[in-house]
Amino acid sequence: MLTGRRYLLAFTPGQETFAELVGDACRMVWNTGLEQRRAYRRRGAFIGYVEQARQMAEAKKDFPWLAEAPSHTLQQTLRDLEKACKTHGTFKVRWRSKRKNAPSFRFPDPKHIAVERVSRRWGRVRLPKLGWVRFRWTRPLGGMVRNVTVLKDGGRWYISFCVEDGLAESTPNGKPPVGVDRGVAVAVATSDGWMRDREFVTLGEAVRLKRLQQQLARQRKGSARRSATKAKIGRLNARVRARRTDFVAWTANRLTRDHGLVVVEDLKVKNMTASAKGTLEQPGSRVRQKAGLNRSILAKGWGGLLAALEHKARCNGSRIVRVPPAYTSQTCAACGHCAPDNRESQAVFRCRACGHQANADVNAAKNILAAGLAVTGRGDLAAGRSAKRQPPETEAV
Repeated sequence: MLTGRRYLLAFTPGQETFAELVGDACRMVWNTGLEQRRAYRRRGAFIGYVEQARQMAEAKKDFPWLAEAPSHTLQQTLRDLEKACKTHGTFKVRWRSKRKNAPSFRFPDPKHIAVERVSRRWGRVRLPKLGWVRFRWTRPLGGMVRNVTVLKDGGRWYISFCVEDGLAESTPNGKPPVGVDRGVAVAVATSDGWMRDREFVTLGEAVRLKRLQQQLARQRKGSARRSATKAKIGRLNARVRARRTDFVAWTANRLTRDHGLVVVEDLKVKNMTASAKGTLEQPGSRVRQKAGLNRSILAKGWGGLLAALEHKARCNGSRIVRVPPAYTSQTCAACGHCAPDNRESQAVFRCRACGHQANADVNAAKNILAAGLAVTGRGDLAAGRSAKRQPPETEAV
């Protein structure tokens, strides 16, 4: 299987400056290539990777800053652009902004990469035009390097190795199934009553973040002080993201290790967190409340948890099944009665028909598990598949 290993880089000042230049060059290549593809599509023509790579090689004669960047990183940027356009459509692919997108570039050829361990805590990697770069050796690579990505996150540079570990996907572990409900008050609740939640921002960090955002709003754009304030906010948000990543990875490993089938709701997080402001002709209602709900959903890492579950399931011998989320929070897990009044509050569920009372999230997780078992019993693999019926039982002759 292919897996990732991420380490903290220790650039020299000269290497950091050059990495910024390479990141800017890749961003310009992405934006220029995307604009060229859109211009061709508008007039009914098409341009692909081969032609764009040829034109980029010619452009290096007129733009020296483009020739300074490693050729493979620029070519990989064009390959990534072509893949994104084929997957999402040329006019749906987004631009890469210098303000919103951190520098990132990839070295795709393992022949140009060499990795050595220097000491117990340090290793070094040789990258084209960057030379030997030191990084923190926090864990073994555990496989053969396939490609390398250099990226900046929270003001610090990291290197990610894509390695082939030589391991096959684990066989089914045969452990009991579980349903998982993702919530806002509690991040994860399972059908067997296990709950897990964590605050990713401390009270002091929340106060400091608000103060820094107020400073940022008063500072002049382009000033040195504004850049310093943005760097402080970026470092604080990076710590929050690291805690969220640790939370979803630990939770996903626990669920897939202890259960052979994990059933989750097929939530459209992007649609659920869309803004409610509307348009000038039809302005939205309760926009501030919807914005707060969107922040709460994104803060719990719903999408990251699903991605971590699918990754860990390969290693732990588990299966991930998605089911439609409709009415799972309003249906009684004991008798099947469905009504909006069944859920009295965020945490309390009381059935109006049979009187069954339970935690609302746990009750929803039980309904999710039942839907997942019904799907797997019919032979389907995910939500939206055909509704097959099980063959009737035949009496033995």
